[in-house]
Amino acid sequence: MKHMGRIAALCGFAIAVWLVWRDHPAAVLQLLRGAGMGLVLAASAHILPMCANAWDWRSLIRPAQRPTFATMLKLVWIRESINGLLPVARIGGEIVSFRLMGRAGVRPATAVASLVVDTQLTLISQLVFALVAAGYLLEHSSSDTARFVGRLAWAIAALAPVLVLFALVQHARPFERAARTLNHLTSGKVVDLVGKSARVDQSVKLIWRQTGVVVRYLLIWQTLQCLGYALEIWIALRVLGTDATFMDAFVIEALIQMLSSIAFLIPANLGVQEGGFVLLGGLLGFDAPTCLALAGARRVRDLLFYLPGLLAWQAAEYGWPSKGRAGGVQ
Repeated sequence: MKHMGRIAALCGFAIAVWLVWRDHPAAVLQLLRGAGMGLVLAASAHILPMCANAWDWRSLIRPAQRPTFATMLKLVWIRESINGLLPVARIGGEIVSFRLMGRAGVRPATAVASLVVDTQLTLISQLVFALVAAGYLLEHSSSDTARFVGRLAWAIAALAPVLVLFALVQHARPFERAARTLNHLTSGKVVDLVGKSARVDQSVKLIWRQTGVVVRYLLIWQTLQCLGYALEIWIALRVLGTDATFMDAFVIEALIQMLSSIAFLIPANLGVQEGGFVLLGGLLGFDAPTCLALAGARRVRDLLFYLPGLLAWQAAEYGWPSKGRAGGVQ
């Protein structure tokens, strides 16, 4: 199992290379060269969704322990960089964030709860945006593609019950129950973990009971985050020479985000992202070389933001001042 991430990355990379090779690599390279510094402009727009994510995640932490916005922005940057480039199944960034939040003075139970609820609300918002995008595609698709788009919409809608259960699961005290089971299996050797896990469950419930915070997170900050991602796509499409509308960019981004969440085991979404851009861009009328060049533009963003983010992570591990204990969950 420990090599699963590497195997998935190699398979994804092979798919990505095959897609580019199949669809005229010279044409893809020419489009990227023609875009030039426009790709850097598109990548730079990524700071906007990062800021929105930092603000909404920060709002989930109780005021007495809430880090500064600059600290949360740095945590978002590091979390995205780890999850985006390393074979950690999209959880390595959360683990590192938990440790660094402890050093910033956030109590462990509060840190875990904020990460859990942030993930829950993000997935719920991704589902909503993906359904809106699928509806737009269905409304504007030709008769040849309407059946496929309809099936896509139904497939996305089928995820709704799963996410509803995911959002409601905290009422079953999952952390405490898991800890009690583990304590039973180890003949009482992890009894302290039961109380700590119960505090995590309570912290998660307290966040969900803040209706105003949850509503603002979904309606304002997640919307701004999605629009920021769509802006990246729109700028990239324009500098690649298309006449794409902002709605085209929103549709591609909303569905790519959902696809990336489903394929979370594949590091950097290698192959998945390239294939997704070709499929979704094709439904909107963009040719394969343009879609693959768009995927390349997204990789430029990853290089500009995520490689430095990994360096920032290492610097934070050794240089972040400790304001509180980052030990067990309390």
